[in-house]
Amino acid sequence: MDRVYYLDNNATTKTDPEVLKAMLPYFSENYFNPSGVYSPAQDARRDVENARATVAKFINADPKEIIFTSGGTESDNMAIKGIAYANVDKGKHIITSKIEHHAILNTCKYLEKNGWEVTYLSVDKYGIIDMEELKKVIRKDTVLISIMLANNEIGTIQPIEEIGKIAKEHSVYFHTDAVQAAGKIKLDVKKLNVDMMSLSGHKFHGPKGVGVFYLKRGVKIHSLSQGGHHENNKRAGTENVSGIIGIAKACEIAAEHLNDLSDMVRIKALRDRLEKSIMEKIPEVIMNGHPDKRMDNTSNVSIKYIEGEGMLIHMDFEGICASSGSACTSGSLDPSHVLLAIGLDHGTAHGSIRFSFSKYSTDEDVNKVLEILPAAVVKLRSMSPFWKEKNK
Repeated sequence: MDRVYYLDNNATTKTDPEVLKAMLPYFSENYFNPSGVYSPAQDARRDVENARATVAKFINADPKEIIFTSGGTESDNMAIKGIAYANVDKGKHIITSKIEHHAILNTCKYLEKNGWEVTYLSVDKYGIIDMEELKKVIRKDTVLISIMLANNEIGTIQPIEEIGKIAKEHSVYFHTDAVQAAGKIKLDVKKLNVDMMSLSGHKFHGPKGVGVFYLKRGVKIHSLSQGGHHENNKRAGTENVSGIIGIAKACEIAAEHLNDLSDMVRIKALRDRLEKSIMEKIPEVIMNGHPDKRMDNTSNVSIKYIEGEGMLIHMDFEGICASSGSACTSGSLDPSHVLLAIGLDHGTAHGSIRFSFSKYSTDEDVNKVLEILPAAVVKLRSMSPFWKEKNK
């Protein structure tokens, strides 16, 4: 294979070379445990705290409100279970949506098996929750609302600021999973009115295995791990210093990237050209997600009467990397829960592909998809009994 045409950046991103450069000394030279009392260890501690300040600035938080984790899944678990366990005296009711990442949904299902009640909000055809429904389902025993900022499959952006205001009015804690939004949308925890937020380094050109959990000052949670005093007694375990340095550098680069809009304009143009050409070249296509309130890098297309898996295999033979939805469920035979929630039938949902771009995406990536995908669709539809039935 001559080259890879990578359009699955919502699954993971290429680590920025500057991030890697910043991390390397902490594997071989500055490898000390930041909990040590000797000078090299204290230098490592200083670097960790400087990184914490960088991450805090990225989301307009206080450094003391930043907890480093292993990634988005752990951060989501800290929010859901941490609040649930710490507030059993107030109540055992949680509100989330039907289109959350499985790190949220499966954690909520776990709690349901252990005595908590969870309300799953419906969404409209674009993937946006109904604010009136949210207001109606809040109860006296509601302890937490968790709604993702931007959906990982269809890119739709939720009205987080408004949701946060409603949560405050009812004295309910509010968490947002911002894993897919980080690096693509400016994040301000104060403006968004959130009590907790989850980030993951590898989604915005940082390293895998490191994430961030923002915990607003004064919000009490139950610690999920017992051990040492690390991370302000919220997350025991020796700090992943190289990863922390890496995610901080990724935040620094992402902030510059968001201030200079040229990259995002270019990425959106690539996405829009891909979508426009697919609609022109392939009949019976649905574009999923909100037309405007959507991340500029995300395109989710349903091509009717064929399986998404078949299209992905054809593209893979030509070096094109895309996905059928969330990377965490790509091995599942079930259709996307997100696409079912926005009203697609099972067959149409099965025929869906997600393309997601980054600052490293090029015109050549789009050109390759437009070269391979239409022909693959024609071939697959020629073998589809559903397509034959429709065109009798």
